[in-house]
Amino acid sequence: MISFLISLAVLVLGYFTYGTVVDKIFGSDPERVTPAVALNDGIDYVPLKWYKIFLIQFLNIAGLGPIFGAVMGALFGPAAFLWIVLGTIFAGGVHDFFSGMLSMRHDGKSIPEIVGIYLGDKMKMVMRVFSVILLILVGTVFMAGPAGLLANLGMTGIFANKWFWLGLILTYYFVATIVPVDKLIGKIYPLFGAVLLIMAVGVGGALVFGKMPIPEITLTNMHPKNLSIWPMLFITIACGAISGFHSTQSPLMARCMPSEKYGRRVFYGAMIGEGMVALIWAAAAMTFFDGGVTGLAETVAAGGAGLVVNKISLGLLGPVGGMLAILGVIACPITSGDTAFRSVRLTIADAIGLKQEGIKNRLLVALPVFAIGFSLNFVNFSIIWRYFAWSNQTLATIVLWTAAVYLVVKKRNHWIATIPAVFMTAVVTTYILQAPEGLRLSTSISYPVGIATAIAIFALFLFKVVNKKAETLQTA
Repeated sequence: MISFLISLAVLVLGYFTYGTVVDKIFGSDPERVTPAVALNDGIDYVPLKWYKIFLIQFLNIAGLGPIFGAVMGALFGPAAFLWIVLGTIFAGGVHDFFSGMLSMRHDGKSIPEIVGIYLGDKMKMVMRVFSVILLILVGTVFMAGPAGLLANLGMTGIFANKWFWLGLILTYYFVATIVPVDKLIGKIYPLFGAVLLIMAVGVGGALVFGKMPIPEITLTNMHPKNLSIWPMLFITIACGAISGFHSTQSPLMARCMPSEKYGRRVFYGAMIGEGMVALIWAAAAMTFFDGGVTGLAETVAAGGAGLVVNKISLGLLGPVGGMLAILGVIACPITSGDTAFRSVRLTIADAIGLKQEGIKNRLLVALPVFAIGFSLNFVNFSIIWRYFAWSNQTLATIVLWTAAVYLVVKKRNHWIATIPAVFMTAVVTTYILQAPEGLRLSTSISYPVGIATAIAIFALFLFKVVNKKAETLQTA
């Protein structure tokens, strides 16, 4: 219990201390005119109140990610607490802050365009492909998953038909993707964001006041399948520590920020909030079931992370918890899915230079994207989905390197981005070398090669960027 409480306190302290350091190093300027004001188009560039932006950003990046990811990460044991806390403060918070603030400094551009400015056109093309594929996969899964859950709630007739719900969700996605951001997302997302926070607070309160036997932090690997902590834990818990998906969402809110002074609250703060949600659910998953991690593993095997969430919610919070669990498991992925498709529209539009003020241009991009997303429901793309976790963390790694280059260009302390970038480079390289969907190499090969790759890229960064001061790069 003590480790859990200290971890929560450290996350809060991290926001006020390290978050302030990151903000000062970046150099937020409250007097600078933001894209929301300068480029207000009434569609995507719309100034909103900062607390609404925070709740929308929180829901966009969170959804079920910090819940399901934390549940699966809990199988490794309380070592997961360390990754959630340290990852959130020193990696995820930095990643989210810079992806949002750099977008603000570059007219609200999507993250692939930002990467292109600082890492070159080749990396920009890589990011465009990574981002679009990742976002379409997210949108499709968060379309099919809730549809299947709704069809199996015990209803009859057409309401028990998955394709009915799929069509309904797809229609909602389409509307949410093309209408002005303040008309739908700006109105209902703050409510759902608040629900997600309340649900986490309720579970956390039940753990603490119920004096549940939350295990203390240890580096002992408890995974029932003996998956290695390095690098598997760092890929399993993405949302809740660091996630490249966040960098695709931050530009959505960067186009709505009325002032740079809210950057730390919205981007770094939402990541801290997500870390707290992940910490609570990881603790609940380790504690709630008889036998601890063993009982958790048996429940996951029986019905996946969704069953874990339902059992914990009902067990700790009663009928109200059950209602929130159903709302969370169904509504939260939907609210992440629609912003995923909206991000695809904006990413493609930025890539081809297509203005989005007119409905015709929005439809021109959105219709083919939704056709692809819907068609994926007819095929088994589980093999492709296995690469999602690795692609997600690779995306985050590239964004961290982008932030490091930006800081060198601005002659500021680049280490706040460089250190987590090197670490994540080692993680994603080692993972793809040894993972079942990768090269399946032994740890005796994947460990040294992964670490050597990270060191080599770090050396290249020092030689090509730091030593040359990146004089030819654009600045903002």
